[in-house]
Amino acid sequence: MGGAFAHRLKAGGFQVSVWDRTKSKAEALDVGHVADSPADATQDADVVVSMVTGPQAVREVYFGPAGVFSAAAKKTILEMSTAGPGVAQELAIAAKLNGAKLIEAPVMGSVPAVNSGTLVILAAAARVDDLEAARPVLQQLGEVHYVGEIGSASALKLVANGFLAIVSAAAAELMAAGTQHGLDPEQVFWALSRLAPVLKTREAGFVHNLHEPTMFAIRDMLKDLDLGLALYQPVRGSPSAVPLTSLTRELFDSVASQAPDQDLSAIVNAYSTELPADRQKEVSS
Repeated sequence: MGGAFAHRLKAGGFQVSVWDRTKSKAEALDVGHVADSPADATQDADVVVSMVTGPQAVREVYFGPAGVFSAAAKKTILEMSTAGPGVAQELAIAAKLNGAKLIEAPVMGSVPAVNSGTLVILAAAARVDDLEAARPVLQQLGEVHYVGEIGSASALKLVANGFLAIVSAAAAELMAAGTQHGLDPEQVFWALSRLAPVLKTREAGFVHNLHEPTMFAIRDMLKDLDLGLALYQPVRGSPSAVPLTSLTRELFDSVASQAPDQDLSAIVNAYSTELPADRQKEVSS
């Protein structure tokens, strides 16, 4: 996603500086200056964009040695990872202390949406006016939807990803049930995707069991489900207020142990009759 962002912004006429923990990946983008650290990438920027895997990675990029906050004075920061409301609040406090403005901006969509400029960006800030400095960047990437105060965009993103996970798991279950009943898999998928259009981009996975290239890895969805459950059910062991989310998390966990890097359409493997008997029992229990 970060690479797609860089290409999209470069194509839009922005001067881009990039940093990646693996320098060769940043160099391969060929979009501009390859920075030696997050601070180096931040130093001459007006707007800083970050997109990393999860809470710990976000903290390392911002608070670590040569992190963003060591060069963040007077910058507008767009933190676009899916890392949860708690991390967003931490960054907002630190940004203020370092003379920067934070915009929390997780996204709905994957690389194809970035490439077409149709990404949905969930934006939150201390004041809605804080968005103005970064609006040209945001609009180059997609549609901006203002959610509210810091923390609200991350929470809404977890709700959206939870829905995507539940719909995907339901589709996998009904694909298996329908085809075992003798229906054509393509007809089953046609009916399901008419009711849930979000499935359409993953027809190859649900119908033909092709789960690469990966648009949204199983392991990342599992991470987001865990973040969501921590938000909805903060006390472990308490009765679940979100039983469907909890059950879906179990299904994704069972598949992640076998195919963590495949696209989330690999959730169909939770219902595969080709799984070893002990795995089928585990998934269905």
